[in-house]
Amino acid sequence: MAQEEKLQDLKLRLAAFMSRLEEMEPEETSVQDIDQLIHMLEELEKKM
Repeated sequence: MAQEEKLQDLKLRLAAFMSRLEEMEPEETSVQDIDQLIHMLEELEKKM
C-alpha cells in the first residue's frame, strides 16, 4: 500500500473511532463497547 493510501486509511479509521466514541452514552456503555474501542485502537496501532 502506498504511503498516501496508508495515510488515507488511517484517517478514515480514526474518524470512525472518533465518531463511535462521540456517539456513546456513558450511562449506557458496556464492557463490550469498551472492548470494541480498544480493538479499534489496536488496529490503528498495527496500521502505523
